[in-house]
Amino acid sequence: MRSLQLKTALTEYLQAAAAHLHSEVAAGAEVPFEIEQQSRRRASGPSLYCYRPLTEEFIAERMHELERLPEYEQAARLLSAFDGLGRYVAGLGAELVQTGGRAGVRAGLRALLSDVFAGQSDFELSPERVEAALARLESSALTVTSEVTLVATLHGLTITSEELVLARGLTIAQPHALEGLPPGALATRGAATEGHLVVVLAAEDDDPREALAQGREVLRDLVRALRLFGDGRVTLGALAWARVTDATWSPLALGAGGRPHGMLVVTAEQEDELRAFCNLVSRRAPHGNELAWALRRFELGCERASPYEALSDHLLALRALLEPEGPQSGMLPGRLAVLCATPERRLELTARTVETIALERSVVMGSAIEHAGAETLASDLSNHLRALLRDVICGHLDSDLVGLADELLLEEEEDLNEEQQAPELSSGEEVFGDPLQAEEILDVFI
Repeated sequence: MRSLQLKTALTEYLQAAAAHLHSEVAAGAEVPFEIEQQSRRRASGPSLYCYRPLTEEFIAERMHELERLPEYEQAARLLSAFDGLGRYVAGLGAELVQTGGRAGVRAGLRALLSDVFAGQSDFELSPERVEAALARLESSALTVTSEVTLVATLHGLTITSEELVLARGLTIAQPHALEGLPPGALATRGAATEGHLVVVLAAEDDDPREALAQGREVLRDLVRALRLFGDGRVTLGALAWARVTDATWSPLALGAGGRPHGMLVVTAEQEDELRAFCNLVSRRAPHGNELAWALRRFELGCERASPYEALSDHLLALRALLEPEGPQSGMLPGRLAVLCATPERRLELTARTVETIALERSVVMGSAIEHAGAETLASDLSNHLRALLRDVICGHLDSDLVGLADELLLEEEEDLNEEQQAPELSSGEEVFGDPLQAEEILDVFI
C-alpha cells in the first residue's frame, strides 16, 4: 500500500534535485566518465569501448548542497519511517551506513537519486524513471515471509497531518492519503462513518492466523491509548479488511462496538507525544489486578451508546480503585476529590460526585432525568477516571490510590486542626504577652 504523501514528497525532492544538478552541469561542472570495454563475439578485430558517466559519484559530491534544498526535510522526515529503506539501498548495491537516523535517510535519498539518474549526464527528469524507482522503493517493504495487512476505520479522531506513523508498520491516515485501500474503508455512509480515518497495520509472521491475532491486539492497544490520551471517545469500525501479501481484501469482523462521543484532535506538534504515549501504554498496561479491571470497565463505558449508560461502568471502575470497603462506606467522593481537585475545589467536586451517584440511581430505576447538567456530571466523572488511569499507567501516581488519597486527606485534616488551634494574632497581648511591652514596641514603629 503506497503512501501518497511519501510519493509526493519524494517526487518534489527529485524535481528540485534535478533542477539543481542540471544547473550545475550548465554552469560548467562535468560528470566524470569511465571507459568500459565491450566484449566481441570474434576474438579478432579491434575492441569496442564505451563511456559510462559516473553519475553516483557526481551526486555524492553534491549531497551537502542537495540536503539544503527546501524539499529535503519533508522527504527525509517521511522516508525515515519507511520500513523497506535498508532493503532498497542494499538492492541497489549501495552501502547503508545505518538503518535509522539522519545518516540512514541520507544514504537512502542518495541511492534514490542515483537510481533515477543512473547513466545520465544531463539530469533530465523522466517521469517513467521516477515511477519505476518509486515502485522499487515500495516493493522493498515486502518481505519473504507472509505479510498480513490489516485496515480498519477510526472514528472520533482527527489528525492535522495527512499521515501519522505511530510505530513500525502502524499508520493512521486520511483515507485519501493512501493508495490501494479496500473500497469499504473509503466509504463514508452515515453519520457514524463521516470524517473517519483509517489505521493500517502490516504484521509479519509465517502463520497468517497468528499475524491476524497479533494485529487485533495491536488495534485494541491503539484504541485504549487514544482513549486515555484525550477526552474524545475514539472507536474502531465494526468491520476491518485483511489480506496476505498481494491477495484480495477479505472482510474481518473486529467485534468493536459503541459510537464516538466528542472528537480527539491530534495536531502535528502533538504527534511525538502521542507516539511516546502509545508505546508507554502498550508496555505498561496492567494485567490481572484491580487497575486492569478498572481499565476494562473504562473501555466498556467508552463503547456505550450514551454517557448515562457508561455511568455505571465508570462508577464501578472508580469504586474498584478508590472504595474497596464498598459503596456503603461513602469514601469515594472524598478520595476522588483529594486526588483530582485543587484544595479550593475539593468540596465542590465532592458534592458533584455525590450528585453523580444519585444520578446513577435515577438511571438504574428508569426515572426521568430532570437535572440540567446531568450529562456533564457523567462526562466529568469519566474524565476523572481517565485521568487517574492515565497517571497511574504513566507512573505519575502510585498504584495504591486508596493509600495515597487517605494520606492526603489525613494531611489536610492535620492542617485544618493546626489552623483551628493557632493563636490569634490580632492583639498585642496575644503576641507579646505583656500589654505595656506591646505598646512600647508599637510606639517605636509609629
